Amino acid sequence: MPIEHANRRDGATSSPRIEPVLGDITSEHVDAIVNAANRHLQGGGGVDGAVHRAAGAVELHVACAQLGGCEPGDAKATPGFRLPARWIIHTVGPVWTGGARGESEILASCYRRSIEVADRLGAKSVAFPAISTGVYGYPPELAAEVAVSTITSTPTTAVELVRLMAFDHTTLDLYVNLLGT
Repeated sequence: MPIEHANRRDGATSSPRIEPVLGDITSEHVDAIVNAANRHLQGGGGVDGAVHRAAGAVELHVACAQLGGCEPGDAKATPGFRLPARWIIHTVGPVWTGGARGESEILASCYRRSIEVADRLGAKSVAFPAISTGVYGYPPELAAEVAVSTITSTPTTAVELVRLMAFDHTTLDLYVNLLGT
């Protein structure tokens, strides 16, 4: 059963509804998708490369270059260009080095900052990839725990729906088990 939100008169919610979804984030029909980017915001492998290819590499490259990079734990937005999503929120996750160098705090900041940027944009629905679990080596089970706990404990937000996108069944199962869905 997805976690429900409680509507407030100011349009904000106490926490968004969370849906675990198996699929390709670049084809999601949401207001914003989150890109697991690198510091330079210039495309790479995994989710980042897929987002750049699907959005239009040239247009997205130009838009990202104007942002001046992004530090781990922060988030910045660009238009979605050719994606179904109106915006792309780029966030830089931590490289896993064993967990003693603040990786969980940086990863939690990626989710918090992305939701803050989504609020600023007026996005009501956001799709997140499993940030840092690819080439950055963050253990998927630990990353899923950080994602779910951060989203469910995020202070007031107007985001109504968060989709936690899984590229494989193993990641989907992690989300489903943590959410009790």
